[in-house]
Amino acid sequence: MQSLPCRIGRKGYVRAEKGREGDEKTPLGDFKLRFGLYRPDKLPPPKSPLTFWPLCQTDGWCDAETDPAYNRFIRRPYPASHEPLWREDGAYDIILVMSHNDSPPQMDKNGTGLGSAVFIHITQIDDRQTLGCIAITPDNMTKLLPYLHVGMDIKIHDEY
Repeated sequence: MQSLPCRIGRKGYVRAEKGREGDEKTPLGDFKLRFGLYRPDKLPPPKSPLTFWPLCQTDGWCDAETDPAYNRFIRRPYPASHEPLWREDGAYDIILVMSHNDSPPQMDKNGTGLGSAVFIHITQIDDRQTLGCIAITPDNMTKLLPYLHVGMDIKIHDEY
């Protein structure tokens, strides 16, 4: 098992089943790697066994808990709340999508989603914490890419 230094949610972390949409906490747990996304205007296709798809300016991720596309990839414009995936700050130049609350997305008894758009992505230039994602340096992402594959176990824990 390899671990990497990373940035996490600015409000810390939480067990995945206790996380909620917008809590700014990184969910702890065991997840599966689904696929990757990358900015083709900035990078060539990543050299990785993981399936990568090029992003375009109309790509987004739905975070509207009552929408049928909650915690799913969408095309913009989109009528419900969503996060644009085409960002100018470099954080989403490479995105690794994992199986957090996606099969199917779950809600708590009050109808609050257990979280969406928890990705592994590139750290911000100022190295700030995330809104719940895991962020790693561009160098560590480059080192990691050759070892990634669909279905790979991703373990996010507070200690080992």
